[in-house]
Amino acid sequence: MRSFPLGTSLSATPINISKISPFNIHFKKPTTFPSWGSTPPHEFSLSQSGLCRASQVADLFPTVSPEIIVREARLEDCWEVAETHCSSFFPEYSFPLDFVLRMDRLVAMLAGFTLPNGCKRTCLVAVIGNSLGETFLFGSEDFKFGGFDGKFGLNKGYVAGILTIDTVADFLPRKGPLRQKRTGIAYISNVAVREKFRRKGIAKHLVAKAESQARSWGCRAIALHCDLKNPAATKLYQGQGFRSIKVPEGANWPQPKTSPDMKFNFMMKLLNN
Repeated sequence: MRSFPLGTSLSATPINISKISPFNIHFKKPTTFPSWGSTPPHEFSLSQSGLCRASQVADLFPTVSPEIIVREARLEDCWEVAETHCSSFFPEYSFPLDFVLRMDRLVAMLAGFTLPNGCKRTCLVAVIGNSLGETFLFGSEDFKFGGFDGKFGLNKGYVAGILTIDTVADFLPRKGPLRQKRTGIAYISNVAVREKFRRKGIAKHLVAKAESQARSWGCRAIALHCDLKNPAATKLYQGQGFRSIKVPEGANWPQPKTSPDMKFNFMMKLLNN
């Protein structure tokens, strides 16, 4: 999902992703019937032969879906975060360019997360794995490297989606004649979900977790930019309570630095603290 966001920005509570779809098993009709004994071929059922239909299998074995946990990204998640980001926003790249792009993104995440005084930033990940892994953590909660938690887990799981939230306000409208940066508004960016896990509600839970994070920071609102050519992302954000903000004619509001022909919809939601 893209939003330079799902959003942008290039722009939550365990959940179960969608159930496994029913499947059908097709048996190739033999050219000649084997010896059925006294039972005519047309009366011989699958159950008699020791086989069962796919629907019967589904009844016997309930669907088991992997558990999704949304949490702060840790250092051990760095490569998967970079891979999720690049495969979502630049799927057309192939080796070796895709590898170079992932390395560049990894370095940018680890070395480029310098924050102005008083600002905060964190990367959230939707992880497929056992919540038991959350119990065995090493490191300090006070240690942060860029937007990543400095703790390590024994069972980190598999990163299926990512989201970045901050209070830097680089892409928010400035206020006053001095064009000062706004405060008290969190900004969502880099929302991405791996292709095979899309349309499972993962992005929705990432956004909900981001809202919770923003409230914990004391923010009164949360904002993002959404690609105008991504109606699915726009619908997602509207369903989460975001509303489009009309840019005044002639106003020079900041927006993500992407391709020149990309147009964005600036959206915002008020938070009830």
